[in-house]
Amino acid sequence: MNTIIYKTFIEKLCYESAKVINPYFSNPELEIEKKEDNTPVTRADKEAEELIRRMINKEFPNHGIIGEEYGEENEDAEFVWVLDPVDGTKSFATNVPLFGTLICLKYQGQPLIGAIHQSILKQLLIGDGKSSTLNGKPVQVSNNKSLADATILTTDSRRPAIHKNGQNWEHLINQVNMFRTWGDAYGYLLTATGWADVMTDPILSEWDFVGMIPIIRGAGGIITNWEGGDPVGGNSVICGNPNLQPLVVEMLNA
Repeated sequence: MNTIIYKTFIEKLCYESAKVINPYFSNPELEIEKKEDNTPVTRADKEAEELIRRMINKEFPNHGIIGEEYGEENEDAEFVWVLDPVDGTKSFATNVPLFGTLICLKYQGQPLIGAIHQSILKQLLIGDGKSSTLNGKPVQVSNNKSLADATILTTDSRRPAIHKNGQNWEHLINQVNMFRTWGDAYGYLLTATGWADVMTDPILSEWDFVGMIPIIRGAGGIITNWEGGDPVGGNSVICGNPNLQPLVVEMLNA
């Protein structure tokens, strides 16, 4: 399949949505609402998703859409777009540039192309499972072979103990060189580009991670669910370089 047309369109979606998102960043007047699940949402989230949906519906009217803010439409279509307009709203709303716009195009239920756009730093990462590029330049996961030298990331350090095995998690982070909560979208960008070794998230929604699958694989990495299985259809992720990702999965499931 020729994916150039879709990659070009994804770039357009990212750049146009950034025009909506960026004026709200570092804005002291930004209002933060609480959704029914008690997670935050802002006008940036809502307006960016509205824009992206309009653009998709105009360009590809037969495609489906699944979005964090406005739900599903035509979700059984052959091509389905999965959107998280501001992944990391808590960071965004507190002036921390670890958020990103996540866009994924699925084909017959499988992620075909994924994108992470950090609009403040002007970084656009796109992957198709075969290759990944950051602002047009190829990227690769790290080649670090030592857990003692590794940088491990997660979005929220409390979640592994709540949703998985807290003792295993503590054992892991005590073995590594550096553990940080540089999470949400930007943790995956750091991992795909080799600045971090492994990214972990024990609980996620589809729009949080499905686009990471072609990105991480395109950068030469491994991405699975927490237990080491197929991440598609799951709700957790462990991803990173092929030397360390299997070891992290093993330790967290010991």
